[in-house]
Amino acid sequence: MSRTKHDTFTMLEYEKKYLNQGKKYIAGVDEVGRGPLAGPVVVACVIMPLNDEDIIQGVNDSKKVSEKNREVLFEKIKEKALAYRIEWADEKIIDEINILQATKMCMTNAVNNIGIKPDIVLIDAVNLDCNAPIEAIIKGDAKSYSIACASILAKVTRDRYMREIDEKYPQYGFADNKGYGSQKHIEALKSCGACPIHRRTFIKNFVNEQQS
Repeated sequence: MSRTKHDTFTMLEYEKKYLNQGKKYIAGVDEVGRGPLAGPVVVACVIMPLNDEDIIQGVNDSKKVSEKNREVLFEKIKEKALAYRIEWADEKIIDEINILQATKMCMTNAVNNIGIKPDIVLIDAVNLDCNAPIEAIIKGDAKSYSIACASILAKVTRDRYMREIDEKYPQYGFADNKGYGSQKHIEALKSCGACPIHRRTFIKNFVNEQQS
């Protein structure tokens, strides 16, 4: 397999550790969308084949991959995956139970419902109570191939949704900012008020009660 500037084979340290322990199904979990002012938090859990010939070159932390390449990798990951599950919590759930609990809920549901019970779950920096052993890795989406695959699945899923929502509420620039607090987004909030997908608990500093 040809090597590129970013060598995805360097992201297999954790996977190799567990393969050497006899683990077969190694899941990666990651979330996208904890920080935005609008839209859902999205979580992906994925179990990838880990033979050298099955490794998808170019996989990396989704924030380090261009949008065009993420779209290509998204399809390759879905095609190659032994199993994957995508869960999300919308703005209403986030406002009701808070973003951390909403994220953990999605992560737990994704792991518990993926279809193949993982032997170990690699997760980006969150401790989780689910039906499989966990290893939480700080900045795991940049260190673990499995977590990076999950990161791409979650990122592309959420970005596609936000581009669709942009067609309904174009004044906020969701296609560009994906719900994060860009200057254009905040200015639109102040002038137009909130739309239905805004997280009310996140926008208190930008709108008054009448606007929300």
